[in-house]
Amino acid sequence: MDVYKICPLFENDRFLLRHVQIEDCSDLLKVYSDKKSVPFFNSDNCYGDDFYYTTKERMKEAIEYWFFEYNRKGFVRWSIVDKSSNEAIGTIELFHRKATDYFTKCGLLRLDLRSDYETKDKIISILSPVLQPTFKLFRCDKIATKSIPEASERIDALKSLGFSLSDKKLIGHDGTEYTDYFVLLK
Repeated sequence: MDVYKICPLFENDRFLLRHVQIEDCSDLLKVYSDKKSVPFFNSDNCYGDDFYYTTKERMKEAIEYWFFEYNRKGFVRWSIVDKSSNEAIGTIELFHRKATDYFTKCGLLRLDLRSDYETKDKIISILSPVLQPTFKLFRCDKIATKSIPEASERIDALKSLGFSLSDKKLIGHDGTEYTDYFVLLK
């Protein structure tokens, strides 16, 4: 299956992960304008974007950019929908990373959540359906995701899912070295 031709759905009893939609704008604005959430977002290698958006116009521009990247096979961005409220409470970005560092042939996962969803059990529930399919969809032998030391709930969730903190640095397109990456091997 080509993830860039047909974007798959993932779900369990609590969450639905589906390709982001422009109709998610209002819900996602609550995520990307949440000052408690922004420090947990992975903006490494994103040309200075910190993903703090405070207007519908800026959020819509971001979603339109995510469509552009999907159409050029840059990355996939899923909205995370809480089934109990039918509200988008965050996003997952995934792409196959080609590089000259340890993180080559890697499925790089970015998880952006509203702060009230930044709990171990919710993160486990959100990530569980997508992890194993990622290896095949993105033709990778590992999945990497960033989690800063202050994100204790996220770190506990990642460890419970089999991720380990890597001592390797992710080298950005401009040579910047990034740390705090957790890796799940195939």
